[in-house]
Amino acid sequence: MITSRRGFLRLLGAGSTAGMAGHWSMVAASRVTAFEPSRQDDGFVRLNSNENAYGPSPRVKELIRSSGGSANRYPLRECRWLLERIAGVNHANPEQVLLGCGSTEILRMAAFAFLGGGKQLIQASPTFEAIEHYARSAGSEVISVRLTPAFAHDLDGMLAHAGASTTLVYICNPNNPTASLTPRKDIERFIGNLPASTFVIIDEAYHHYANQSGTYASFIDRPLDDERVIVTRTFSKVYGLAGLRLGYAVASPKVISQMQKFATEANINAIVTQAAAAALDDVDATDDFIQRNTNDRQEFFNQAMGRAVKPIDSHANFVMMNTFHPAEEVIEHFRKNNILIGHRSPPLDTHIRISLGGPEEMRSFWRAWDALPYPKHSMQH
Repeated sequence: MITSRRGFLRLLGAGSTAGMAGHWSMVAASRVTAFEPSRQDDGFVRLNSNENAYGPSPRVKELIRSSGGSANRYPLRECRWLLERIAGVNHANPEQVLLGCGSTEILRMAAFAFLGGGKQLIQASPTFEAIEHYARSAGSEVISVRLTPAFAHDLDGMLAHAGASTTLVYICNPNNPTASLTPRKDIERFIGNLPASTFVIIDEAYHHYANQSGTYASFIDRPLDDERVIVTRTFSKVYGLAGLRLGYAVASPKVISQMQKFATEANINAIVTQAAAAALDDVDATDDFIQRNTNDRQEFFNQAMGRAVKPIDSHANFVMMNTFHPAEEVIEHFRKNNILIGHRSPPLDTHIRISLGGPEEMRSFWRAWDALPYPKHSMQH
C-alpha cells in the first residue's frame, strides 16, 4: 500500500527501465504517473508533508464551498484566465507560464521534455526526489552531489560533473528536506558556467518563507536573462491548497512550448482555478500565514535549544535536525505516538524532518520527543 506521494515516487523509480531512450510518448507518460489513492492515517498528527497547517484562508474556503456548481463544466476559460492572472502577478507574459497538477507535474513535464536515454540530470543530495524518479524512468543517468557542510548546494561539485550529456540541473531553493538556502549570487555564477545546452530548474516551492534572508532572491522576482532557466512554484504551501493540486512554471516561451507537449490533458480542475485566484487576491491572509510560520518556526527553535538540540537553520515551513540516532527508529517512535514526520533522507541518516504544525500539534511533538528512549545527552551537540 502506498501511503504518500513519496512512496509512489520510490515505487516509480524502482520500476524504471533504462532502455526507454529518447522522449516519451504521452501514452508512456500516462502509464508511469497513475497514482494509487493514499491511505488516510486518521487520528495522526500530520507533520510529514510540509503543508500549511492553517490554510487555506477563510475567504478561499468560502469560495471553495460555493464553487461546486461549476464542477460539471470543463474549466477551459477559467484556466486561461488563471494563467493570465499568474503571469501578471509574476511580471511575465502568459506565453511564459505553464500550469500543472501541482508543481510535481511540472517537474514531470520538464523531465520528459529535456531528459531521456544518454542524457544526465544533476541534483543535490538530499533534495526533493520527484525529478530523480522521473529522470530514471526516462532512462537518464542521475548524478547526486552531497550538500556542503553548511547544507547549501555544492555548486562546484555539481559543476565538476556537468558535461555534454548534462541536459538538466535541479536546484530546490530553499531545499527540501533541509530547509537550507543556497545564495542567489552563487547560483547565478553556477548557471553561467554550465554548458550552453543545459537547462536549470529552480524549484521555489518554499519561496514565501525565505524572503527574510539577505542571500535569497527569487528567479521570478529578479529574472535572469537566460532562456535555460525554468522556475517552478506551487499553491500547496503558503496558499494551503495542497489537496487541490496546482503548480506552475515560468520560463521562456520556447521552453514552455516544449514542456507543454508533455502536459496531461485537462490537468487543472474547476475548483482550484477559482481557489487559486482568490488566494492570490487574499494578500493579507498570505502575509498572516508567513508571519505565523515565522512565529512557529522560532518557537520550534526555542524548544529545541532548550533541549540543547540545534536544528539546521530553516527558511521554510519545516525543520530538519540531527537526532544522532538512526532516523528510522526515531520516525517509528513518533508513529507509535500517533505523529507522522518526514521520511529518512539519505545520506543524512540520523536527521529527521518535521513540518511545522499548529501550537497543539507541536506540543504533541515535543511530548513525544521527550519520551524518546535515548539518553538525552546522546541527542545533543
